[in-house]
Amino acid sequence: MKTILVTGGLGYIGSHTVVELINSGYEPIIVDNLSNTSIDVLNRIEQISHKKCVFYQIDVCDKVALSSVFEKHIIDSIIHFAAFKAVGESVEQPLKYYQNNIGGLITLLEVMQEKGIKNIVFSSSCTVYGEPDSSPVNELSPIKKASSPYGNTKQIGEEILTDCGFLNCVALRYFNPIGAHSTALIGELPLGVPNNLMPYITQTAIGIREQLTVFGNDYNTPDGTCIRDYIHVVDLANAHVKALKFIETHPDNLFDVFNIGTGEGYTVLDIVNMFEKENNITLKYKIGPKRAGDVEKVWADNSKAKTQLQWQANHTLVDMVKSAWKWQLALQESK
Repeated sequence: MKTILVTGGLGYIGSHTVVELINSGYEPIIVDNLSNTSIDVLNRIEQISHKKCVFYQIDVCDKVALSSVFEKHIIDSIIHFAAFKAVGESVEQPLKYYQNNIGGLITLLEVMQEKGIKNIVFSSSCTVYGEPDSSPVNELSPIKKASSPYGNTKQIGEEILTDCGFLNCVALRYFNPIGAHSTALIGELPLGVPNNLMPYITQTAIGIREQLTVFGNDYNTPDGTCIRDYIHVVDLANAHVKALKFIETHPDNLFDVFNIGTGEGYTVLDIVNMFEKENNITLKYKIGPKRAGDVEKVWADNSKAKTQLQWQANHTLVDMVKSAWKWQLALQESK
Protein backbone atom coordinates (compact mmCIF):
# COMPACT_ATOMS: atom_id res chain seq x y z
CA MET A 1 0.00 0.00 0.00
CA LYS A 2 1.47 3.34 -1.06
CA THR A 3 1.66 6.15 1.49
CA ILE A 4 0.62 9.64 0.35
CA LEU A 5 1.36 12.78 2.37
CA VAL A 6 -1.55 15.20 1.93
CA THR A 7 -0.78 18.77 2.98
CA GLY A 8 -3.91 20.76 3.75
CA GLY A 9 -5.67 17.41 3.98
CA LEU A 10 -8.47 18.61 6.26
CA GLY A 11 -9.44 21.46 3.93
CA TYR A 12 -12.35 21.40 1.51
CA ILE A 13 -10.66 19.73 -1.46
CA GLY A 14 -8.09 17.94 0.70
CA SER A 15 -10.66 16.13 2.84
CA HIS A 16 -12.58 14.83 -0.17
CA THR A 17 -9.30 13.72 -1.75
CA VAL A 18 -8.27 11.84 1.40
CA VAL A 19 -11.55 9.89 1.21
CA GLU A 20 -10.96 9.03 -2.47
CA LEU A 21 -7.36 8.00 -1.74
CA ILE A 22 -8.58 5.56 0.92
CA ASN A 23 -11.24 4.27 -1.49
CA SER A 24 -8.49 3.63 -4.04
CA GLY A 25 -6.24 1.69 -1.67
CA TYR A 26 -3.75 4.41 -0.70
CA GLU A 27 -2.60 5.21 2.84
CA PRO A 28 -2.96 8.98 3.41
CA ILE A 29 -1.00 10.93 6.01
CA ILE A 30 -2.66 14.26 6.69
CA VAL A 31 -0.80 17.47 7.55
CA ASP A 32 -2.85 20.61 8.25
CA ASN A 33 -2.37 23.67 10.45
CA LEU A 34 -6.16 24.08 10.88
CA SER A 35 -6.00 27.72 9.74
CA ASN A 36 -9.13 27.34 7.60
CA THR A 37 -10.72 24.12 8.82
CA SER A 38 -11.61 22.18 11.96
CA ILE A 39 -10.25 19.05 13.60
CA ASP A 40 -13.82 17.74 13.43
CA VAL A 41 -13.23 17.10 9.71
CA LEU A 42 -10.81 14.32 10.67
CA ASN A 43 -13.55 12.51 12.56
CA ARG A 44 -15.90 12.93 9.62
CA ILE A 45 -13.35 11.49 7.16
CA GLU A 46 -12.97 8.49 9.47
CA GLN A 47 -16.76 8.06 9.64
CA ILE A 48 -17.00 7.97 5.85
CA SER A 49 -13.99 5.72 5.27
CA HIS A 50 -14.30 3.53 8.39
CA LYS A 51 -10.56 3.95 8.75
CA LYS A 52 -8.38 5.64 11.34
CA CYS A 53 -6.26 8.35 9.72
CA VAL A 54 -2.78 9.57 10.62
CA PHE A 55 -2.88 13.33 11.26
CA TYR A 56 -0.29 15.95 12.22
CA GLN A 57 -1.20 19.53 13.10
CA ILE A 58 1.72 21.18 11.32
CA ASP A 59 2.28 24.28 9.22
CA VAL A 60 4.12 23.40 6.00
CA CYS A 61 6.25 26.51 6.48
CA ASP A 62 7.72 24.86 9.61
CA LYS A 63 10.57 22.84 8.15
CA VAL A 64 11.62 21.10 11.36
CA ALA A 65 8.09 19.89 12.10
CA LEU A 66 7.51 18.87 8.49
CA SER A 67 10.80 16.94 8.35
CA SER A 68 9.78 14.98 11.46
CA VAL A 69 6.79 13.55 9.57
CA PHE A 70 9.07 12.29 6.80
CA GLU A 71 11.29 10.66 9.43
CA LYS A 72 8.35 8.76 10.95
CA HIS A 73 6.90 7.41 7.70
CA ILE A 74 8.04 5.99 4.37
CA ILE A 75 6.28 8.38 1.98
CA ASP A 76 5.82 7.53 -1.69
CA SER A 77 4.19 10.71 -3.00
CA ILE A 78 2.89 14.10 -1.92
CA ILE A 79 -0.34 15.90 -2.77
CA HIS A 80 0.17 19.55 -1.92
CA PHE A 81 -2.97 21.54 -1.15
CA ALA A 82 -1.86 23.71 1.77
CA ALA A 83 -2.28 27.30 0.57
CA PHE A 84 -4.44 30.36 1.07
CA LYS A 85 -6.93 30.65 -1.80
CA ALA A 86 -9.15 33.74 -1.62
CA VAL A 87 -8.66 36.04 -4.60
CA GLY A 88 -10.07 39.15 -2.90
CA GLU A 89 -8.10 38.63 0.30
CA SER A 90 -4.89 38.14 -1.70
CA VAL A 91 -5.36 41.58 -3.27
CA GLU A 92 -5.69 43.09 0.21
CA GLN A 93 -2.92 41.02 1.85
CA PRO A 94 -0.44 40.02 -0.85
CA LEU A 95 2.51 39.34 1.46
CA LYS A 96 0.46 36.87 3.50
CA TYR A 97 -0.15 34.93 0.29
CA TYR A 98 3.44 35.00 -0.97
CA GLN A 99 4.83 34.01 2.41
CA ASN A 100 2.47 31.08 2.87
CA ASN A 101 1.86 29.80 -0.66
CA ILE A 102 5.38 30.22 -2.02
CA GLY A 103 7.22 29.77 1.28
CA GLY A 104 5.29 26.61 2.12
CA LEU A 105 5.94 25.08 -1.29
CA ILE A 106 9.67 25.80 -1.10
CA THR A 107 9.91 24.33 2.41
CA LEU A 108 8.11 21.19 1.28
CA LEU A 109 10.35 20.80 -1.77
CA GLU A 110 13.49 21.25 0.37
CA VAL A 111 12.37 18.42 2.64
CA MET A 112 11.42 16.25 -0.34
CA GLN A 113 14.86 16.77 -1.88
CA GLU A 114 16.62 16.01 1.39
CA LYS A 115 14.60 12.82 1.85
CA GLY A 116 14.91 11.71 -1.79
CA ILE A 117 11.17 11.85 -2.55
CA LYS A 118 10.25 12.81 -6.11
CA ASN A 119 6.52 12.45 -6.70
CA ILE A 120 4.19 15.40 -6.17
CA VAL A 121 0.72 16.42 -7.31
CA PHE A 122 0.41 20.20 -7.08
CA SER A 123 -2.81 22.04 -6.43
CA SER A 124 -2.75 24.69 -9.14
CA SER A 125 -5.54 26.81 -10.56
CA CYS A 126 -7.14 28.12 -13.72
CA THR A 127 -6.14 31.56 -12.41
CA VAL A 128 -2.77 30.92 -14.09
CA TYR A 129 -4.49 31.82 -17.38
CA GLY A 130 -5.31 35.31 -16.08
CA GLU A 131 -7.94 37.00 -18.28
CA PRO A 132 -7.86 34.61 -21.25
CA ASP A 133 -8.25 35.78 -24.85
CA SER A 134 -10.98 33.19 -25.32
CA SER A 135 -12.54 30.15 -23.66
CA PRO A 136 -12.36 27.24 -23.35
CA VAL A 137 -8.70 27.37 -22.36
CA ASN A 138 -6.42 24.40 -22.88
CA GLU A 139 -3.06 23.64 -21.29
CA LEU A 140 -1.24 25.44 -24.13
CA SER A 141 -3.24 28.65 -23.70
CA PRO A 142 -1.02 31.63 -22.80
CA ILE A 143 -0.13 32.18 -19.16
CA LYS A 144 -1.23 35.79 -18.81
CA LYS A 145 -0.33 38.26 -16.11
CA ALA A 146 -2.13 37.04 -13.01
CA SER A 147 -5.18 39.05 -12.03
CA SER A 148 -4.43 38.61 -8.31
CA PRO A 149 -1.54 37.79 -5.95
CA TYR A 150 -3.25 34.43 -5.33
CA GLY A 151 -3.13 33.65 -9.06
CA ASN A 152 0.48 34.77 -9.18
CA THR A 153 1.42 32.35 -6.37
CA LYS A 154 0.08 29.51 -8.52
CA GLN A 155 2.01 30.71 -11.58
CA ILE A 156 5.21 31.03 -9.53
CA GLY A 157 4.54 27.65 -7.92
CA GLU A 158 4.37 25.97 -11.32
CA GLU A 159 7.57 27.72 -12.39
CA ILE A 160 9.39 26.53 -9.26
CA LEU A 161 8.23 22.96 -9.84
CA THR A 162 9.35 23.13 -13.49
CA ASP A 163 12.80 24.26 -12.38
CA CYS A 164 13.19 21.41 -9.84
CA GLY A 165 14.58 18.72 -12.10
CA PHE A 166 14.55 16.06 -9.38
CA LEU A 167 10.73 15.97 -9.32
CA ASN A 168 8.03 13.93 -10.99
CA CYS A 169 5.21 16.45 -10.91
CA VAL A 170 1.66 16.83 -12.14
CA ALA A 171 0.03 20.23 -11.63
CA LEU A 172 -3.76 20.16 -11.68
CA ARG A 173 -5.29 23.45 -12.75
CA TYR A 174 -8.61 23.48 -10.93
CA PHE A 175 -11.57 25.40 -12.13
CA ASN A 176 -14.31 26.12 -9.52
CA PRO A 177 -15.06 23.26 -7.11
CA ILE A 178 -18.45 23.27 -5.40
CA GLY A 179 -20.74 20.68 -3.84
CA ALA A 180 -20.15 18.19 -1.04
CA HIS A 181 -19.76 14.49 -0.31
CA SER A 182 -22.93 12.42 -0.79
CA THR A 183 -22.95 11.52 2.92
CA ALA A 184 -23.13 15.24 3.84
CA LEU A 185 -20.39 14.53 6.38
CA ILE A 186 -17.79 16.73 4.66
CA GLY A 187 -18.15 19.81 2.48
CA GLU A 188 -16.99 23.39 2.16
CA LEU A 189 -16.73 24.95 5.61
CA PRO A 190 -14.78 28.22 5.55
CA LEU A 191 -13.96 29.82 8.87
CA GLY A 192 -15.51 33.28 9.08
CA VAL A 193 -17.12 35.02 6.10
CA PRO A 194 -16.92 32.86 2.96
CA ASN A 195 -14.87 34.07 0.00
CA ASN A 196 -16.36 31.54 -2.43
CA LEU A 197 -19.79 31.66 -4.05
CA MET A 198 -21.44 28.41 -2.99
CA PRO A 199 -20.91 28.58 0.79
CA TYR A 200 -22.12 32.18 0.67
CA ILE A 201 -25.24 30.99 -1.17
CA THR A 202 -25.94 28.17 1.29
CA GLN A 203 -25.25 30.35 4.35
CA THR A 204 -27.59 33.01 2.96
CA ALA A 205 -30.26 30.40 2.23
CA ILE A 206 -30.15 29.08 5.80
CA GLY A 207 -30.08 32.55 7.38
CA ILE A 208 -26.47 32.82 8.58
CA ARG A 209 -25.85 35.64 6.08
CA GLU A 210 -28.37 38.39 5.44
CA GLN A 211 -27.92 38.38 1.68
CA LEU A 212 -25.59 37.36 -1.11
CA THR A 213 -23.68 40.00 -3.03
CA VAL A 214 -23.11 39.31 -6.73
CA PHE A 215 -19.97 41.21 -7.70
CA GLY A 216 -20.80 43.07 -10.90
CA ASN A 217 -23.51 42.62 -13.52
CA ASP A 218 -22.04 44.53 -16.48
CA TYR A 219 -19.48 41.99 -17.69
CA ASN A 220 -19.61 40.96 -21.35
CA THR A 221 -21.60 37.77 -20.60
CA PRO A 222 -25.23 36.73 -21.26
CA ASP A 223 -26.54 38.10 -17.96
CA GLY A 224 -23.65 40.44 -17.09
CA THR A 225 -22.19 38.25 -14.30
CA CYS A 226 -18.89 36.34 -14.38
CA ILE A 227 -18.71 32.93 -16.06
CA ARG A 228 -16.91 30.04 -14.38
CA ASP A 229 -16.50 26.30 -14.86
CA TYR A 230 -18.03 24.73 -11.75
CA ILE A 231 -16.92 21.19 -10.92
CA HIS A 232 -18.11 18.81 -8.22
CA VAL A 233 -15.48 18.47 -5.50
CA VAL A 234 -15.62 14.65 -5.58
CA ASP A 235 -14.81 14.69 -9.31
CA LEU A 236 -11.89 16.99 -8.53
CA ALA A 237 -10.75 14.70 -5.71
CA ASN A 238 -10.75 11.74 -8.08
CA ALA A 239 -8.52 13.67 -10.48
CA HIS A 240 -5.79 13.55 -7.81
CA VAL A 241 -5.98 9.77 -7.64
CA LYS A 242 -5.71 9.64 -11.45
CA ALA A 243 -2.74 12.05 -11.31
CA LEU A 244 -0.92 9.78 -8.83
CA LYS A 245 -1.44 6.77 -11.08
CA PHE A 246 -0.20 8.83 -14.04
CA ILE A 247 3.02 9.71 -12.18
CA GLU A 248 3.52 6.08 -11.14
CA THR A 249 3.45 4.94 -14.77
CA HIS A 250 5.62 7.67 -16.30
CA PRO A 251 9.38 8.19 -16.32
CA ASP A 252 11.43 10.38 -14.00
CA ASN A 253 11.78 14.15 -14.42
CA LEU A 254 8.13 14.45 -15.38
CA PHE A 255 6.35 17.79 -15.32
CA ASP A 256 2.87 17.95 -16.77
CA VAL A 257 -0.26 20.08 -16.31
CA PHE A 258 -3.94 19.24 -16.66
CA ASN A 259 -7.11 21.31 -16.62
CA ILE A 260 -9.67 19.87 -14.21
CA GLY A 261 -13.08 21.27 -15.09
CA THR A 262 -16.31 20.14 -16.72
CA GLY A 263 -15.77 22.04 -19.97
CA GLU A 264 -18.92 24.12 -19.48
CA GLY A 265 -19.23 27.71 -18.29
CA TYR A 266 -22.04 29.06 -16.12
CA THR A 267 -22.68 32.58 -14.89
CA VAL A 268 -23.00 33.46 -11.22
CA LEU A 269 -26.73 34.01 -11.73
CA ASP A 270 -27.00 30.61 -13.43
CA ILE A 271 -25.76 29.07 -10.19
CA VAL A 272 -28.09 31.21 -8.06
CA ASN A 273 -31.08 30.30 -10.23
CA MET A 274 -30.20 26.60 -10.32
CA PHE A 275 -29.77 26.55 -6.52
CA GLU A 276 -33.17 28.21 -6.05
CA LYS A 277 -34.93 25.91 -8.50
CA GLU A 278 -33.47 22.57 -7.37
CA ASN A 279 -33.75 23.27 -3.65
CA ASN A 280 -37.07 25.19 -3.83
CA ILE A 281 -35.60 28.23 -2.07
CA THR A 282 -35.69 31.96 -2.78
CA LEU A 283 -32.34 33.62 -2.14
CA LYS A 284 -31.85 37.19 -1.03
CA TYR A 285 -29.18 38.75 -3.18
CA LYS A 286 -28.07 42.13 -4.45
CA ILE A 287 -25.76 43.32 -7.21
CA GLY A 288 -22.59 44.92 -5.85
CA PRO A 289 -19.52 46.50 -7.45
CA LYS A 290 -17.01 44.40 -9.34
CA ARG A 291 -14.40 42.75 -7.14
CA ALA A 292 -10.67 43.34 -7.65
CA GLY A 293 -8.92 40.33 -9.18
CA ASP A 294 -12.01 38.72 -10.73
CA VAL A 295 -11.67 37.38 -14.29
CA GLU A 296 -14.65 37.98 -16.59
CA LYS A 297 -15.03 34.47 -18.02
CA VAL A 298 -13.08 31.25 -18.11
CA TRP A 299 -13.90 27.59 -18.59
CA ALA A 300 -11.88 24.48 -19.39
CA ASP A 301 -10.95 22.41 -22.35
CA ASN A 302 -10.57 19.18 -20.36
CA SER A 303 -9.78 16.85 -23.27
CA LYS A 304 -6.17 16.30 -22.16
CA ALA A 305 -7.24 15.07 -18.71
CA LYS A 306 -9.83 12.80 -20.32
CA THR A 307 -7.38 11.18 -22.72
CA GLN A 308 -4.16 11.08 -20.67
CA LEU A 309 -5.39 10.79 -17.08
CA GLN A 310 -8.45 8.70 -18.03
CA TRP A 311 -10.47 11.13 -15.92
CA GLN A 312 -13.82 12.73 -16.45
CA ALA A 313 -16.38 14.71 -14.46
CA ASN A 314 -19.39 12.56 -13.57
CA HIS A 315 -21.50 14.95 -11.49
CA THR A 316 -23.95 17.49 -12.92
CA LEU A 317 -24.59 21.06 -11.82
CA VAL A 318 -27.82 19.79 -10.24
CA ASP A 319 -25.74 17.34 -8.16
CA MET A 320 -23.50 20.21 -7.09
CA VAL A 321 -26.20 22.59 -5.87
CA LYS A 322 -28.24 19.84 -4.18
CA SER A 323 -25.27 18.29 -2.36
CA ALA A 324 -24.09 21.73 -1.19
CA TRP A 325 -27.51 22.43 0.32
CA LYS A 326 -27.70 18.95 1.88
CA TRP A 327 -24.32 19.65 3.50
CA GLN A 328 -25.46 23.03 4.87
CA LEU A 329 -28.62 21.46 6.32
CA ALA A 330 -26.56 18.70 7.94
CA LEU A 331 -24.26 21.31 9.49
CA GLN A 332 -27.26 23.12 10.92
CA GLU A 333 -28.69 19.92 12.38
CA SER A 334 -25.38 19.00 14.04
CA LYS A 335 -25.25 22.23 16.06
